[in-house]
Amino acid sequence: QVAESGGALVQPGGSLRLSCAASGFTLERFAFGWFRQAPGKEREAVSCISGSDATTYYADSVKGRFIIFRDNAKNMVYLQMNNLRPEDTARYYCAADAGWGSRVQAMCLTPYETDEYDYYGQGTQVTVSS
Repeated sequence: QVAESGGALVQPGGSLRLSCAASGFTLERFAFGWFRQAPGKEREAVSCISGSDATTYYADSVKGRFIIFRDNAKNMVYLQMNNLRPEDTARYYCAADAGWGSRVQAMCLTPYETDEYDYYGQGTQVTVSS
């Protein structure tokens, strides 16, 4: 399973680090992705990272502000979010899926239903507001 944490209320321009704790499986075989969904909007991919060589993909809306990284030894994947904007407000979800190799852009952009991922979390709320 995967479990997200770290969401909070933060002012515009602030930073947050989201964490995704994985358990029950070997992280190296899985690519991870962060997705978000705001009320009334469709889910969108934020960033994905491969299991082996740490290839990354970022949505244009977060490129240069967000960083995805993983610590396989600690069974953790992180999303460092800097210079947050009100439009980043959403519930953020962590997903893990095997079989993508380094094709993380494909993982991020393939419109899977949540139950099609090997693991999908319950989400953590991020609110950016003054």
